[in-house]
Amino acid sequence: MLVDTFGRTATDLRVSLTDRCNLRCSYCMPPEGLDWLPKPELLTDDEVVRLVALGVRELGITEVRFTGGEPLLRRGLAGIVRRTAELAPRPEISLTTNGIGLSRLAGPLADAGLDRVNVSLDTLDRDTFKRLTHRDRHGDVLAGLAAARAAGLEPVKINAVLMRGVNDHEAVPLLRYCLEHGYRLRFIEQMPLDAQHGWVREHMVTADEILDRLAAEFSLEPDAAHERGSAPAETFRVDGGPATVGVIGSVTRPFCGACDRVRLTADGQVRNCLFATEESDLRDALRRGAGDAEVAERWRRAVRGKRAGHGIDDPSFLQPARPMSAIGG
Repeated sequence: MLVDTFGRTATDLRVSLTDRCNLRCSYCMPPEGLDWLPKPELLTDDEVVRLVALGVRELGITEVRFTGGEPLLRRGLAGIVRRTAELAPRPEISLTTNGIGLSRLAGPLADAGLDRVNVSLDTLDRDTFKRLTHRDRHGDVLAGLAAARAAGLEPVKINAVLMRGVNDHEAVPLLRYCLEHGYRLRFIEQMPLDAQHGWVREHMVTADEILDRLAAEFSLEPDAAHERGSAPAETFRVDGGPATVGVIGSVTRPFCGACDRVRLTADGQVRNCLFATEESDLRDALRRGAGDAEVAERWRRAVRGKRAGHGIDDPSFLQPARPMSAIGG
């Protein structure tokens, strides 16, 4: 098992398949993009599956989420999903995506064994979307959401980041939209993971602010049917339910004490925390012929060194050198 010195066990594996993305969200990267990893540095499809299989069969991983960058840009995605679904024991398999291309791929991914998707959607306004992402692809995201639901990739979850003075007035409209379409909405506090290192705490819309804005229009009560546990989102029943809304207060309401996640970057580095400043290299071990036992022990050592929390409020906090797109969400 992947256990740290604080007794937390990692069972949720986030696997980044690429650092590339077809959007340029302002809270993630500059408009001109970034210097992408050269292809030889990326894990091959076989290497990805070998590490996922090792995690599932030997290290207690029960959930696998494929991320990026934008994972739909990975040509071998459906094959990776299919081979993951064939593992025994079979893990739960999900995908975090910006939704562009999902209208075409939702069906094949569902057929391959994908269980559900999380789609990023920060605004219902096309012009605001263009300003945030520097791309005119809002309609593609909406089409992707509809295709995911039609393919049975449910619950279809929407992740939204509110930014002060940009889209913070859209909390209520976003929730109404999700209620009308049967999507499950989760608001996420903006985190210091942008490539520009321009995050300012005072500019972040907090979980408390989000809940206050929703409570002005809806009745919210904690969802007793779903204890938070290691889940990042605090969940609330809307107008008595059954619909719910989640708020992930990663900064102001951290859940580090119950965290069960471990991350694998697209170039084969283990990160025991989203905000870790150190990584453990599994790719080079694979490529020099290391056996599963050695790779597994490297992985265990990486997780054992996990800190008690992300430390954003600590004066000594340092933002990770890698931005979110290069880490994987």
